Amino acid sequence: MNKTVFPPPPVITIPIKDCDQRFAVRRVFCAGRNYAGHIKEMGGQAGTLPPVFFAKPADALVSDGKDVPYPRATKDLHHEVELVLALGKPLSDANEAEAMGAIYGLAVGVDLTRRDLQDQAKARAAPWTSAKAFDHSAPIGPLSPVSEVPASLRGRIYLCVNGKRRQDGDLAQMLWPPARLLAHLSSLFDLKVGDLVFTGTPAGVGPLQIGDVVTAGIEALDMAPLRFAVYGK
Repeated sequence: MNKTVFPPPPVITIPIKDCDQRFAVRRVFCAGRNYAGHIKEMGGQAGTLPPVFFAKPADALVSDGKDVPYPRATKDLHHEVELVLALGKPLSDANEAEAMGAIYGLAVGVDLTRRDLQDQAKARAAPWTSAKAFDHSAPIGPLSPVSEVPASLRGRIYLCVNGKRRQDGDLAQMLWPPARLLAHLSSLFDLKVGDLVFTGTPAGVGPLQIGDVVTAGIEALDMAPLRFAVYGK
């Protein structure tokens, strides 16, 4: 067995609803431009182009009801509620049927974004890493295993800040539904067991301040809601 200079980092895991086992996370992919309303509110035009993909490190996940620190280097932290897919089978150049069969479970997640840094990156045609992949940038609720994901996935997806609803959409509004999204992603990457895919956000994204309490969920699916507060360091 090879020895390492330093101890290897711990395996990142997230809870599974009503289960004493946990889901080991390998990678976290995120899709952008998957809801027409959000594309428009960000100044774009919804069309036939495929979604953009970016990644967050697995240790950016925040689970088990933990709160989130307001990140440094920004004055404009935004929330983006999303359906998260967890893979239980590998996918490579998969078709849509294979993609649907690879989904182990679903969760509610929030893609936190340093919007000011993202705007600066867009202006320079630069990568979004500093805007998207910072520490504690991916709160996620418990994973709900599924035996089968409906082909026409529907359900109200929402996010409230301090009890007031900010985002209010439906999964049926996705331009690239889960099967199509996963199949396309698998044409770009060899997806493996343990990969998570954030599937994009509906309209209504907005800023968060220290002291805000966020509640997010998806109705009509047997999924636990997500709740966290934003605190100052």
